[in-house]
Formats: sequence, C-alpha cells, structure tokens
Amino acid sequence: MPASRHPSFRLPRHAVVPDYGEGGLFGLVGAVRRFLDGEPWRLPTDPLPAPLPGDSAPVVVFILVDGLGDLFLQRFGTGSALLAHRAGRLTSVFPSTTASAVTTVLTGQAPAAHGLTGWYLHDRRFGGVIAPLPMTQRAGGEVRGVLRLPRLFPYRTLFQGRRRPSVFVSPRSLAQSPYSRRHSRGARVVAYRGLDGMIAAVADAVMASRDAGGGYVHAYYPNFDALSHAHGCASREVVDEFGRIDTAFRALLVRLAGSGIEVVVSADHGFIDSPDDRLIHLDRHPEAIAMLAAPLFGERRAAFCEVRRGAGAEFEGFVREVFAGKARLVRAEELLASGLLGPGRAHRRLRERVGSHTLLMETGWTVRDRVPGERNHPMLGVHGGLSPGEMWVPLVRARC
Repeated sequence: MPASRHPSFRLPRHAVVPDYGEGGLFGLVGAVRRFLDGEPWRLPTDPLPAPLPGDSAPVVVFILVDGLGDLFLQRFGTGSALLAHRAGRLTSVFPSTTASAVTTVLTGQAPAAHGLTGWYLHDRRFGGVIAPLPMTQRAGGEVRGVLRLPRLFPYRTLFQGRRRPSVFVSPRSLAQSPYSRRHSRGARVVAYRGLDGMIAAVADAVMASRDAGGGYVHAYYPNFDALSHAHGCASREVVDEFGRIDTAFRALLVRLAGSGIEVVVSADHGFIDSPDDRLIHLDRHPEAIAMLAAPLFGERRAAFCEVRRGAGAEFEGFVREVFAGKARLVRAEELLASGLLGPGRAHRRLRERVGSHTLLMETGWTVRDRVPGERNHPMLGVHGGLSPGEMWVPLVRARC
C-alpha cells in the first residue's frame, strides 16, 4: 500500500499511513530477503539497474535500534555519525510497535499475515488477552501448552531456506526467550551483553561470514526503547543513550573499514510522550467496561476493543462523547479493508486479534484499562499509533 493512499475513514490528525512498498520498513525487509536468496544487495530506493554481483556487499549488517525514531535523530543527532549516514526515512508498520514491526523484520510478513497486532493479543486458545513476546497472560502467569509456540507463531522466519546464511545477534537476556528461539530459526544465534558486546559480536560475525563467502548479520538493541518508555522520548537519559549508540556505531565502522561490508541501521518505531493528563482510564467508566467482552488489547495508542454483541451502537455513542478530539473509532471491517495492517494472506485469527472496534488515539493521547492481578506499568514515552513521531524511522546506511 503506497504512503499516499488513505483509508476511507477519518484518521487521527497528522497521521502517517504505513508504506508497504519501497518507502517502508516492510520494503527494506524485502530487500534483505532478496539478498538472502542470492541477489546482489540493493535497497528498494537504489536506482536501477541493480549492481553487478562483484559490486555488491559480501555481507549486509542490519542493526535495529528499538525505538529510534527519525524525528528524534534529526532533532538530537547534530554532529552524529548516524545522522551523517542517514539516507532517508521509512514508515513503520501498523501498529507501530515492537511486537508487530520486529516480527515483520524477522519474517518478511506484514502484521496482517503474521498476526501479531500489538503487545497484547486476544486469543481464546490461550485464555484471552496475552502478551506473546514475554509469553504471559495479561493478568499474570505464563502462557502454557506443549504446542504454544507453533500455534502462536505458525510461520517461517526470514532466515529459513535461504541461499545465504544469517547470524542473529541478540541480548543475552532475550536470545533464548521462547519468542527469540522461534523467530531465529535458520540463523546462527550469538548472544551479547552490553552495547560494546553487541558491536564486538557484530564485527566477529561479519568477519566470519565474509570468510565463508558472505551472508547477513541481524542485530537487535533494546535499551533505547526501555529508557524512552521510562523517562520520555526527549529526556536527558535517552539523549545520553543515543550518544552511546552513536559512539558504538562509529567504532563499528572503524573496525569494518575497507571490508566492503554494508551496514544498515533502522528501527521498529519511534516515540511520542503521553503525560498523565492525556491518559484515559477506561476503568473509570464502568458503563463502558460492561460493554466489552474482553479487556483492551493491542496498544495504548491503538487499542482494540471486543464489544459485546448488541452493544455496538451504545459503545460507539460512548466513544463519541468521551473520546471526542482524543481518538477516532474504527469498526473492524473498515480497519481490515483499509490496508493499514499490510498485504499478504490474512492470518486466520486476524479478526479476533483486532476486535470489533479500534481506538486510534490522537497525538499525545493514550487509553488503558485494568484487570485484576495486573501490575501497573507507568509510561511517559509511548508508541503504537500513527503520529509522525511514532511512524517515521530512519534509514541509515554506510559502506565500509
């Protein structure tokens, strides 16, 4: 779906529609897939014709910095190596969140196809609303079952069955999680500790891949995202962390100088801030809670609602009154027809995972509810919506 196409319903103000062609993260992953299938390396935006095989990078490195938005890079990146090597910007997928976008990066499928439509999913097979990345119930406790992984994640990864080999570089705390194990199939897994450890692991993997005839190195760095959630997307803590990431990027380019390796850096999403006075507590409206057949799922910025049968008109009236100027309400059939979730054969549980209605929050606004036993997770920095800060991610590239 090109970026210029807008759905038939009204979007939040200043919304950025995800591009599932050359101008989006999805298109970048398509370029990686073609490289893994043996084609010369070329970004979707590179002019045709494609380079001859001898001119192509022998190894492509992709570093995903969780949460590094393009607007942040342009605002705070003055004098940085990352900004100096910025080649443009891409849109994230929808929802603009880790569960959806990272799964796209690791599978080559859009959210409509892989079915991970937010941090929380509604899946009756596992008891209702769950968080698939940590494999937990929303109210606490693990998602259990012998076949839980193939049932939740039934697709192949980007790395399986390719002509070129891959290396999956992941934090030690995440590398052996159920989600990571399932989504790294087909790649050699390397765990690291700390930012310097990631750079060393990437450099070692690059040299080993080059000596073996070429390949692909995927690295994931999560700390920027965690600090943005906790302190806000323009906080001193986040700006300092960006400086450390940029220093590490410079060091990697020095280590790989003269190798002909291409290094690409991007992100799964960006961030905006949502202060407490722009957080709508749905549990303070018991009449609305009574209309729902399940707790909210998806994201605080793109909340999926499963409205009880027969309560649709009443719920829509409630939203018009309470969420006026704060959100757009979209029915499931409109959302699924819009293309916001991307191309591909729809996941067989997609309708369940988007609910009957979606609350698309205006910039700065979030919504949440509470379930018994759930821990409170305050967040100043948020993502998942369609604002420019969340949707635009940088495209950084450097030929070493």
